[in-house]
Amino acid sequence: MSTTYSMLGGEGPDSYREHSKYQGALVIAAKENINEVISTKLDIDTSSNLINIADFGCSSGPNTFNAVQIIIDAVELKYKGESSLKDKEFQVFFNDSSNNDFNTLFKTLPPARKYFATGVPGSFFGRVLPRDSLHLGVSSYSLHFISKIPNGIKDRDSPAWNEEIHCSGSSEVVEKLYFEQYKNDVGGFLNARAQEFVSGGLLLLLGSCRLNGIQFFESVEGMMVDCIGSSLNELAKQGIIDQQKLDAFKLPIYATQADDLKQIIEDNGSFTIEAFEKITHGKGEYPLDTNYLTLAFKASLGGSVAALFGQDAMEKTYELVREKTQEMLPQLAKAKPGMQFLIVLRKN
Repeated sequence: MSTTYSMLGGEGPDSYREHSKYQGALVIAAKENINEVISTKLDIDTSSNLINIADFGCSSGPNTFNAVQIIIDAVELKYKGESSLKDKEFQVFFNDSSNNDFNTLFKTLPPARKYFATGVPGSFFGRVLPRDSLHLGVSSYSLHFISKIPNGIKDRDSPAWNEEIHCSGSSEVVEKLYFEQYKNDVGGFLNARAQEFVSGGLLLLLGSCRLNGIQFFESVEGMMVDCIGSSLNELAKQGIIDQQKLDAFKLPIYATQADDLKQIIEDNGSFTIEAFEKITHGKGEYPLDTNYLTLAFKASLGGSVAALFGQDAMEKTYELVREKTQEMLPQLAKAKPGMQFLIVLRKN
């Protein structure tokens, strides 16, 4: 993944840390499911005194701390009463791209944490940890990223050139190229984790995907990303940002359909699917609130806009996004829902 892409860091009012409660609510909603699956499916050699846990795509907190703590609590509950538990120690590896705000992450670590913390910068599409070293892992709202933009998408002279800043689903050619890239990247992610995990270790995937048959542009997320693209185009027409740069600006994200994701995992063969569940999100679909939606998408995507066009252009972009979002509220109210999921994979 390009190191220019990251969430807005820091602890300020526009930061991802302050505007990621929607993502964090899914981990809380899935807590009982996580407890159950760790209790019944975790099958690792417990003779070692160290249990290793990793978060792939940790960002800058606080969601990663909640996810890690829920996993640790579930492990302690599973082995409650065993005399060896009191000697167990937990090591947590926080992984994200090298451009992630690790400073904020480590400044805000829970002071009463029950684990040793390590930062691991690097792309999770490849290996970031030693072989056979990991017992449990989690990745939350991270697997919609792809490692690169497919060939031809950014070239105006290509039949596959995409006028939009993402894969909306409006073009079959663009959709196919993005899906092939996504399939390769998820396969690479799973292959890397298969080398890092011990046999019987559990990998928890949380996030959102499309329900089968629904296009991305029909969802709230798709409409909001289209809104960002429309706002950038207006700034280009005004000469505030460079049109050629905008033509080549494509977000490295792809929202897959549920059945496609399941098939990719099954075809890979490195893990057994122990759970593939639709989770009722604690906050439902995105609240239809202009301020909430604007800030949420600014925190998630604003970093990539600022990296290419500059901070001032990013702020102007989201001023327009706010205006357009207010006008779009009736359309957003009719958006088709997505699927929030918990997928639990056991290393074969």
